[in-house]
Amino acid sequence: MIRPMTSKDIEHVQQIARVTWRDTYCGIIPEELQTNFLEQAYSDMMVLMRMEKTAMLIAECEGVPIGFANITKVDVDGDAELTAMYILPTHQESGYGKKLFNNALSTLKSASQVFVYVDAKNEIGRAFYKKLGFKLLDIFEETFEGHPVETAQYVYSCKNH
Repeated sequence: MIRPMTSKDIEHVQQIARVTWRDTYCGIIPEELQTNFLEQAYSDMMVLMRMEKTAMLIAECEGVPIGFANITKVDVDGDAELTAMYILPTHQESGYGKKLFNNALSTLKSASQVFVYVDAKNEIGRAFYKKLGFKLLDIFEETFEGHPVETAQYVYSCKNH
């Protein structure tokens, strides 16, 4: 089941983010930097702010949250950004990611395109977005918490949906 997030889901969102980050970025981003990022980006206050300003959707399996998606509102150019999509490793490749994305798209009636940014070394994430129909636009270097990373920028044309 996919549903809007409520404040009761904050701890679940924090746990899902921690578990998936550790699984995905082990050996890619130093653990200390992951911890710093997760503590800031998924503090109670930041998650509440995300709920207020963006769409936060929860994926549930048997009544338990196992994933979430965060997508911005559509801007004046018709663009939106999928800022987070995490599914617990135990539930990946079971269709929840696709359901979350399709539900997120349905909240973006006026969007012409959706952008997503993925660490270039995150092969699982990149393959997932390609499978959904995202097209690679660019790969560029930047720093994450002071650590050099390569980021892949993808775009999804909502005309396809």
